[in-house]
Amino acid sequence: MINALIRFSVANRLIVLLLVGIMAAGGAYSLLNLPIDAVPDVTNVQVQVLTAAPSLAPLEMERQVTFPVEVAMSGLPDVEEIRSVSKFGLSAVTVVFDDSVDTYFARQLVLERLSQAREQIPSSIGSPEMGPISTGLGEIYQYELRSPDGSYDAKALRTIQDWNVRRQLLGVPGATEINSFGGFEKQYQVRVTPEKLQSYGLTLRDVYDAVSRNNANVGGAYIEKGAEQYLLRGIGLIEKPNEIGDIVVKTGREGVPVYVRDVAEIVEGSTVRQGAVTADGKGEIVAGIVLMLKGENSRTVVQSVKERVEQVKKSLPKGVELVPFYDRTELIDRAIATVETNLIEGAILVIVVLLLLLGNWRGALLVATIIPLSMLFAAILMRFFNVSGNLMSLGALDFGLIVDGAVVMVENAVRRRAEAQHEKSREPPERTILEACLEVARPVVFAVAIIAIVYLPILSLRGIEGKMFVPMALTVIFALLGSLILSLTFVPAMLTFVLKGKVSEKESFIIRYAKQIYKPAFNFMAKYRPQALAIAIVLVVISGAIFPF
Repeated sequence: MINALIRFSVANRLIVLLLVGIMAAGGAYSLLNLPIDAVPDVTNVQVQVLTAAPSLAPLEMERQVTFPVEVAMSGLPDVEEIRSVSKFGLSAVTVVFDDSVDTYFARQLVLERLSQAREQIPSSIGSPEMGPISTGLGEIYQYELRSPDGSYDAKALRTIQDWNVRRQLLGVPGATEINSFGGFEKQYQVRVTPEKLQSYGLTLRDVYDAVSRNNANVGGAYIEKGAEQYLLRGIGLIEKPNEIGDIVVKTGREGVPVYVRDVAEIVEGSTVRQGAVTADGKGEIVAGIVLMLKGENSRTVVQSVKERVEQVKKSLPKGVELVPFYDRTELIDRAIATVETNLIEGAILVIVVLLLLLGNWRGALLVATIIPLSMLFAAILMRFFNVSGNLMSLGALDFGLIVDGAVVMVENAVRRRAEAQHEKSREPPERTILEACLEVARPVVFAVAIIAIVYLPILSLRGIEGKMFVPMALTVIFALLGSLILSLTFVPAMLTFVLKGKVSEKESFIIRYAKQIYKPAFNFMAKYRPQALAIAIVLVVISGAIFPF
């Protein structure tokens, strides 16, 4: 099968070149659309169930919220761990699934069990909800709202963040959540006076129900007049704080109404909070964090967020600024710059070494073309298998391994062509090149296969280790597979064009000096094989003692 592939490539050179061109175009497209990040995302498959219950103590939160949720989540398939945290006013239950479970399927399973949990939790406490579809590396963009002239305080800035900035950024494709931090969440508070409440014979529940009932708009029927319809509406939505005080709580025996303002004080306040956000030692700030949807391309999402931020800035009140202080693209660009530097320097080094060792600049340049083509081939498979490009996966590419098969093919073809010209053989160049490629085809396949086998045990890793190193192993295997296919197809086809003219095999001075050192050492080892084997074993033992596992 290998020999048939090489014969087909030599006989149909233009078809092979066309297919390689198509592959390169597909690889370029895949590379441009490849998910790029700084490091691999090692977050496991998990679903968070969050319940907010203001002013509820941790003990009550654990008993009334966390425990029912944990019981409801018990027994779900492929669950590895259920852990929880109960804090003042907040319950967070994390359900961890096996890595083989799809994230959206896991959320569906949790959603089905949430109905059971809600039945066990009083409605007055809170309703458990699932957290955003994000990961530990989902925080891709952070910004601060500030008022340089001091015209807006922390409460006003938080209101702008929650009702203006956050709602606009939620429409960015790939952004799953916008979290607000710092400042004070604005509230209109009804502060009841117990003595007044008692004097009117009312309870706190009466005030609560009255305010709840009188803060809504309702729809009625309609009245027809001619060809028109007049809609009936009951307008009761509160628009101003003083309207809360005008709500009737109770009507006395003599028809005298008791208003909310008679038993309580209506003030503008803020929700109970824990902690604050500070920056640069200058005091408290209002900040926002953009969370990326799991599996999205962080660079693309951040770019979309930046574009939306520019639009948001135009809608901000005068005296308010939106200033970013964390941008994931900076980290990604630095990581990718490191990878690009290593790849470019490695490619240049490989090309220089090939020129020095092969002694044929045409063959060396042909071998060098395998480097970008193999990377493009690997990009196609990375895109297909959803392997992200990062410092681990792309930085692990070794060009010396990638060009191994092509070097053997080109070197043997150059040697056979030089010998044929020296002997003045009338054999067609295509025939000589075909025989040269067939001669080393099986060794090339086995050599590349042995290199790829080294990375196969890495594919068996699971957990954090698997998420960290499996993409690296897959990228290297994809590149090796691409180099092998190109060595058996593209290289033989191109050799028929590259080695058409006069070909001379020149032995570089490096090869001559290497042979002068290698031949005596090889002869010595061949003559004293038991002693050489004993020396090797002693060196292994010594290295194991110096560097224990």
